[in-house]
Amino acid sequence: MKFAVLVAILAEELEEKAIDSAKQAGAGGVTILDGRGIGTKEKKTFFGLTYEGSQSVLIFVLEKKLSVTVLKKLTKDLDLTAHSKGVVFTIPLEHIAGIDVGQIERFEERIKDEI
Repeated sequence: MKFAVLVAILAEELEEKAIDSAKQAGAGGVTILDGRGIGTKEKKTFFGLTYEGSQSVLIFVLEKKLSVTVLKKLTKDLDLTAHSKGVVFTIPLEHIAGIDVGQIERFEERIKDEI
């Protein structure tokens, strides 16, 4: 079974919507990190203080085919092609240990259903 890491770096206000959307597409658990970024636009200042919007980094470990499904759903549901409020990408996994056995069983069932 092949796995991939799906990473979504999004504006913090999209975090819950992204998690709900990913779960609807079949994703299980997610690791959430806080992030900051530097974009190409000039930063907003208020009385000399710089405001940088908060970002959420969502990390999913998924079966390879499912990762593409989740990526497409996130792109559509969060309208990422029209608004630059985030980026979603996948990275192939070569080796993995410690993944939840229940998640592997769900992947196996999904594959059996497709066959």
